[in-house]
Amino acid sequence: MVYGMEHPWTVFLVVTFLLCSAGCLDTLSGEPQTPAATPVPTTVITTVQPTWVPPEQSSDMALQPSDLPSDYVLQDRTVMALHDVSQIARELGWRQGYYVSYYRRNANNNEITRIRQSVSIFRSEDINGIYLLAKEDLKEQKLTPGSRYEIPFPQVGDRSIAFRETSPFDTEHPVTYTVIFTKKNVFEKITMSGTNTDYETLKRLVLRAEALIA
Repeated sequence: MVYGMEHPWTVFLVVTFLLCSAGCLDTLSGEPQTPAATPVPTTVITTVQPTWVPPEQSSDMALQPSDLPSDYVLQDRTVMALHDVSQIARELGWRQGYYVSYYRRNANNNEITRIRQSVSIFRSEDINGIYLLAKEDLKEQKLTPGSRYEIPFPQVGDRSIAFRETSPFDTEHPVTYTVIFTKKNVFEKITMSGTNTDYETLKRLVLRAEALIA
């Protein structure tokens, strides 16, 4: 009877030992565990709004009263109308323009000196064509009486040229300086005329006008 009762306990202990051994062996064997799922990053689509660029304004490139010597007075400034521009200029892509003029009067002898500036914006691909036309027109234009000839002048913008016009038969001997230049898609013409002109002041004003073209 004693031996018959010990046998079931022996079997129970052996089975328990085997089960425990199997669990320990699984742990020691380093059986790979199922890896945790890697989170997939969420793609956020953002729309970048383009920076708004204001259109070019020819009025922003006009000489201001503060740019001129203090004894010059504003005479006129206005936006150009379509009829102010030649047909050839329209065909060459004229977009808009602005005109401004100043004068200085000498009260002692009633002398007047005038400075005029015209600013025109064209299509970029046509700006060289309008410059060449204006240059040839100034070179070939006949003056009666008087003469116009090219003079040395600092390089302005992308291309430029300057002329001096005299009228020797006029008793007051007036002089007119004319400078034309282009920068980017802008064409400018600046003149100084009268009996009391100043080449150095003209140079400074032309260079200032160039700087106003951003």
